[in-house]
Amino acid sequence: MTEPEDLEQAILGAVPELTGAQVAAASGLTVEQALRLWRALGFPEADGATAFSTADADALGRVAAIEKAGELDFDTIVRMTRAVGQTMDRLAEWEVATLASMLERTRADSSKREEALRLVESIGPDFEALLTYVWRRHLLAAVARVESLDGAVDEQVAEATVGFADLVSFSALTNRLGDDEIGDLVEVFESRSHDVVSRRGGRMVKTLGDSVLFMSQTPEDGVEIAWDIVQVIGGDKRLPDVRVGLVTGPVVLRMGDVYGPAVNLAARLVGVARRNRVITDAHTAQRLPEHVYETRVLPARPVRGFGDLEPVAVRRI
Repeated sequence: MTEPEDLEQAILGAVPELTGAQVAAASGLTVEQALRLWRALGFPEADGATAFSTADADALGRVAAIEKAGELDFDTIVRMTRAVGQTMDRLAEWEVATLASMLERTRADSSKREEALRLVESIGPDFEALLTYVWRRHLLAAVARVESLDGAVDEQVAEATVGFADLVSFSALTNRLGDDEIGDLVEVFESRSHDVVSRRGGRMVKTLGDSVLFMSQTPEDGVEIAWDIVQVIGGDKRLPDVRVGLVTGPVVLRMGDVYGPAVNLAARLVGVARRNRVITDAHTAQRLPEHVYETRVLPARPVRGFGDLEPVAVRRI
């Protein structure tokens, strides 16, 4: 039987033998600094137990080296650390869930833990190298997007087009489906939407179960993404219909997310859109080339937080 320490050794390259105070001392940080970083990574405190390894001390030591270099203040380092922790947490949960069905089919002479250990030893080095490469690729793309967006980058405010795509009657549908069917449906929706956004040069900001938030550099790109999602999702009889709200305006870029009135309005317009349709506002519609897109002003209606608005339906000619 594989022991827990074997899995930790395989994944972290070390086993717990240090307390939090010892890790802080070894990394060159104060205990308070080490705790802030540990919490930012998303891990619980150990209350004096020997729950840490030399790998933990090495990781925090790298953070300490960044601070000592003087390029970044500690609060900024904590924010960046939190971003890493949240991203890696979701990635790890996603990967384990993906591999769970494989672990269910373990050999008769092995346990799930032993099968997990075998997988880690088998794919770990290559996947770790892939992770670093993909991060660098996304870093390049993120820098290019920041340079191309209009606005004051130092304040993390930019002009962009944001869109919400939402599955129609999702709540009612989930009442009729089993857990596995719901999971499969959401995965198909998210993965297909992600592919569309990436193909059109946009960015998938986040997924929210039955909806996705994406961002593009121009209104035209946003409309193309929106209609591609409608065709891919709404055109599949196995999936619910979809509707999209699209708005161009100032957004605040922070921790990989986007905020601001444009985001809020896009979310509100989703509720106005008919199934398999794209709805925008007058400001965004005016920026679309008339020879490519047809726009139609709809009757004014109350939009929560924005008063009475005249939504605009948009479609390709």
